Amino acid sequence: MNIKPIVSENIRLRYPELFTIGEGSIIDDFCYISVGLSVGRFSHIAPGSSFIGGRHRYVRIGDFCGIVTGNRLICNTDDFVNDLITIIPEDVPLVKKSIKGDIVFANYSAIGANSVVMPNNHILEGVAIGALSYVPSNYPFEPWMIYFGTPIKPRKERNRDSVLKQAEVVEKYLENS
Repeated sequence: MNIKPIVSENIRLRYPELFTIGEGSIIDDFCYISVGLSVGRFSHIAPGSSFIGGRHRYVRIGDFCGIVTGNRLICNTDDFVNDLITIIPEDVPLVKKSIKGDIVFANYSAIGANSVVMPNNHILEGVAIGALSYVPSNYPFEPWMIYFGTPIKPRKERNRDSVLKQAEVVEKYLENS
């Protein structure tokens, strides 16, 4: 069974040529996307999420992932200690020390509402990040853990067997439909 993805007409997609979305995935209203974005199968991006960083950065979201309401995934930002914090024309000979890097959500990962992920993070398989959390750049994730806080800390192991069993049930249902 092939379930078409759903992409709201009420999103801002700055680089549509850098956008792909897999079977059964949904992107809800009022999302702002100014990076390359690849969304896997049966993943959900809830309303009001932002993916920022420019044409040369990307966010990759795996299969069976959830990006809950109001998240901010930041792939490029000014260095607030050393930089003039504004938009500067590209031809101005100014050295800026921006903080940049892509963000990847591996399969079965999720992030709760109104959290912030800074550049250069690879959220490993099965990781769940709680609501209102802050993820600093280059965070050393462990797979199948639950993290939350400002900044995040590992809190509890996630039930890998239960999650994978549920995904297996979905896959079998889809094969037989």
